[in-house]
Order: sequence, then C-alpha cells, then structure tokens
Amino acid sequence: MNEKEVAEIRRRFRPDKSNIDRIRGCYVNDQGEIVSEFSQPLGLMPQKESEELLAILKKTLSGTIGKNLINIEFSTRQVLESEEHKLLMALRDSALNDDAAVQEFYRRVIQSLQMEGNYLILLANDKYDVPSYAKDREKLDDSPDVFSYFLCSICPVKLTKPALGYYASENELRNIAENWVVSVPELGFMFPAFDDRAANLYSTLYYSRNITENHKEFVDTVFKTELPMPAAVQKETFQSVLSETLSDDCSLDVVQSVHEQLSGIIEEHKANKEEEPPVISRNSAEKILKSCGVSDSRTAEFGEKYDSEFGAGTEISPQNLIDTKQLEVCTPDITIRVNPKRSDLIETRVINGVKYILIRADEGVEVNGVNIHIS
Repeated sequence: MNEKEVAEIRRRFRPDKSNIDRIRGCYVNDQGEIVSEFSQPLGLMPQKESEELLAILKKTLSGTIGKNLINIEFSTRQVLESEEHKLLMALRDSALNDDAAVQEFYRRVIQSLQMEGNYLILLANDKYDVPSYAKDREKLDDSPDVFSYFLCSICPVKLTKPALGYYASENELRNIAENWVVSVPELGFMFPAFDDRAANLYSTLYYSRNITENHKEFVDTVFKTELPMPAAVQKETFQSVLSETLSDDCSLDVVQSVHEQLSGIIEEHKANKEEEPPVISRNSAEKILKSCGVSDSRTAEFGEKYDSEFGAGTEISPQNLIDTKQLEVCTPDITIRVNPKRSDLIETRVINGVKYILIRADEGVEVNGVNIHIS
C-alpha cells in the first residue's frame, strides 16, 4: 500500500464513515492468560466513547510507509496452502464471527508476543463500498466494489497513578483513584492490503509503533514471513557501513554531502507527489559517494559491505537513514544540532596539531538563554 491508499482507509475510522458495527477482543494479563473476552457493539456505546475507540484503531494505520507501516507479501504457496493464510481468510470471510478461528488467532498472538504488562487484542471488521471516479474526478454511479477487511490492534493497558482531581459538578477537590487505561497500539495489521483500491490477498499492512522493534516472533508466527530491518536499525547499520568502509575518507564534507543528496531525493519525491515511497539501492548509494569524491576502491568496499549487511538487491528508504530537519555533530561531551540548510556554518580544522569543530557565530549567540558577546 502507498500513502494515498492508507489515507483513504484511515478516513473511514469515524462513526459516520465506517461500517464497523462492533469490536471483538480479549484482555490478556502479564502472565499471558486471557482474563476476559468481549464483543462490544459500537452502536450501543456513547458517541464520545465510540469515537475514542475508532481513534485508537486508526492509530494502527499511522506513521510512515517503510518505517512504521510495512507491506508484508505472501508467497503463492502460502496463499494456496498455508495454515497462517487460511486463518486470516477465515477471520476476514466470517467477519470475525468464526469463533474457532478467533480463538486460534488469540492463541497464536499470545504465544508469540513478548510484551510487558497487560494488553488488549482488538479486532474490527469493515466493509468499504469503494467509489469509482472518472478522469475528471467526477464520482461514477456504477455499483461500487466492496473491500472487506479486518484490523487487528494490540494495545498495552497501563495503570494510572492516583492524583488530585477537581470535580466541577460538586465544586470540590478529591483524589482520583488509580485505574487501567488503554494505550495507543504497540503493533497491529490490516488484512488484506488495499492495493490499487482493491483487496490484495497476497499482502497485509503491518504496523509497529516503535521503529527500533518489529516484534519478529509475532510476525514469524502470524504471517511466517521475513520483515526488513527496523527503521532505526537500518539507520545505525548505514552509518556503520559508511564509517567502516570509507575510513579516512569519511570526512565532514562527505557526510554533509550524503545527507544533502538523500534529503534531495526525499524532497523531490514529495514535490512530484509520487505515491510509492522513495528508495535507494546499492548502485544509487555508490553513485552518491562517487559524486562526493570518494575513491573507487572505497566505494566498491562500501557496496560489498552494503550487500553483506542489508542483503543483495535490497532497497532502503532514505527517510529511514537521515533526519531531514537537522544535522547532528557529536563528540563524547558535546552534541551540536544544525539546520541542514546551514551546514556551511560548520567546518573541521587542525590547529597546532589539535582537532577542532569550528562554528561560525555572527550574531544572536545565547548561553542558557542569555545573549553573549564574542570579543
């Protein structure tokens, strides 16, 4: 799925848009035991509560494609024969009414999920009448295709601390007791994927809130497929490959130039309003290094290390590799954050045999919020 398709489904998570009539799920304690199960009709809930519940589910479709949202593909053999795909299809085709399938799904999730504390497994089924549009964006009157899917959200349940509260209706202060509160989803998925505005039974959209953790055991059990490296690990690995292979050639100018060119790829992608997320390959990364003046031998060494760490033929998103809003320079004792558009203000220099990071400072220098004068 691309950003546009995700946004189209996200817009459905409002009481007046969705066809979700109930939420099914279970409450799991920190011992991995199901404490209770529920099937709650949205229509019988107060409007504010139903809106809050849909807002929690909607979070499972939030974040960046390739970072928080990962497209997982099933092989043809899996779709035709595998137990994991048959279970997902049973949940979807029964609109979550197949009790045996739901119980088996709970069992697999609990067995595979390593999560501290209590949590909820929430399941919601929706049927979307996908409208058709002409080239001029005029809505067509043809019978719409129906996209049937279900969403799974796994939400930690956390105990609040007692606090002093003010009760306006009674005009008094008194303690608010500790209570259990449902947090935003830690992980979840939508099955099937919504590709080209239609169901793709060969794909599911997986969500992980934490970009350093992709819950590999959960994915192995529920989907039996491989996930790419978590986004944060991709960033650390790319940085490590650069520093190890470029060695003495890994100067401030080179790293600045790599940052600028990756930022340029991201900005061009946004300007062109491309639906698919931007990616770079080994070849495109090598071209960037050559344009920065890195030698052919170092560039070749980088390419070999890239394949070794990420896998031959792997494409990665530049959005996972850099922060376009800042350039960070660190020493063991000091961290400097710079607007990437003003990275020209920084340079490195050796003075009398001592290495320095120099920052041009003309006006507006503050220390602890106090303007200082530089003589």
